Parts: sequence; C-alpha cells; structure tokens
Amino acid sequence: MSRSCTPGLKRLGSKSVAYAAVVQRPVHAYRRPGRHAFARFGLKNVNGITTVFGVVGKVVGRLCQPTWYHVQLPIRPNGVTGYVRAADLWVTKVRTRIEVDVSARRLTFFRSGRPVVRATIAVGTSATPTPIGRFYVNQELIPTDASGPFGPGAIGISAFSNVLTGWTQGGPVAIHGTNEPSLIGRAISNGCIRLQNTVLRRIFSATSTGTPVVVHP
Repeated sequence: MSRSCTPGLKRLGSKSVAYAAVVQRPVHAYRRPGRHAFARFGLKNVNGITTVFGVVGKVVGRLCQPTWYHVQLPIRPNGVTGYVRAADLWVTKVRTRIEVDVSARRLTFFRSGRPVVRATIAVGTSATPTPIGRFYVNQELIPTDASGPFGPGAIGISAFSNVLTGWTQGGPVAIHGTNEPSLIGRAISNGCIRLQNTVLRRIFSATSTGTPVVVHP
C-alpha cells in the first residue's frame, strides 16, 4: 500500500526527543525555502568544530520525504531561524535537554524527558545578563588549562551576549566549569552559566551537540 501525506511544514521535537542537523557540505540558510538566502555556513565553525543546527521543523514534499529543514542558527540575533536544504544535512535524534532557571540559579539536565542532574549555577550580572530564550548546544570545547576560568570544559550554546557585542566571536555564551567555586550560586558572570567542575564533567560527557537549551528568566 502506498503512503500518503500532506506536504508542508511539520514541527519536530518534544520534551523527550529533539533533532540535530549536521552539515554535510557548505550550506546557505534561507528566510523561506529556496528564497532570500541570508547566511552561509561551512563544514566547521570558527573553532574547527563540525557545524550543527538545532532542528525545529521539516518541510515535507509530495513523496513524503523532507525537502527542507527549519533550523536554529548559531548567529545573531539570538533565536534566529532559517531553512536549509535537507539534502545538505544529516539529521539525528537527541534525547538530552538542558533547562536553566536564571532567577533560581538552577540547571536541570534531562535524558529522555527525565531529570537526571540538578545543580546550582552562577549566572550573568545585571549589567551582563545571561540571555533568555531557546537555544541548542553547538559545540563542546576542552580548555588547554583545566585550572583556568572555564574549568575542565565548556559546552557552547547558540546564544550570544546581548551587551558584549565587541567580544571575540561576538560574545558567545557557554555552560562551563570554574576556578572560583565559591562564586557558584551568584550573579557574577559575563553571561555564561558556571557549574561546579564535578557537575560540569558529568554533563559534558553526556551532552550531544544539538541538545536543546532552554533558559528561563
């Protein structure tokens, strides 16, 4: 029996499963499928890490196959999305999710919709606040000095500081460790989310690129 489907845009993702799109060749992102290209991405980002997008939807054609993916993009302004040709991406499921409550100074790490890690965090100051919104993990970085300000690792997310626009790479935001553990629980960062190093190591090893990151006020 032949399948039938309704062509058009379909939303993807839930609280238990999300989707990540890995770039297979240099791509353009479009405002609408095939129209108004506004951004270009190579196979790797400025840090030499494979380019990944968070997937929020797919455009299905008459043959019931995706022709375009609607994706989150790791560029300014925060929250920008675009359409990328399905043929240029490899899409995979992600079963992890991170939620950050800025006012409560709490991070919760979920696997398959279930909370498995809860931790106290440090967040941005009132002058350099942690951005609020829906983002995704786009890279994981290991510092050369684990005793430095980022601790043993940094989980880069697709958010940028709303005020530090002149910083290197535009002021990207990350979830990372610390060399000042006594400051955890306070609003003292430049917008990044700091964890105790023991917690950071646990989350770092379990987090896949494409993991949704939801930051609540």
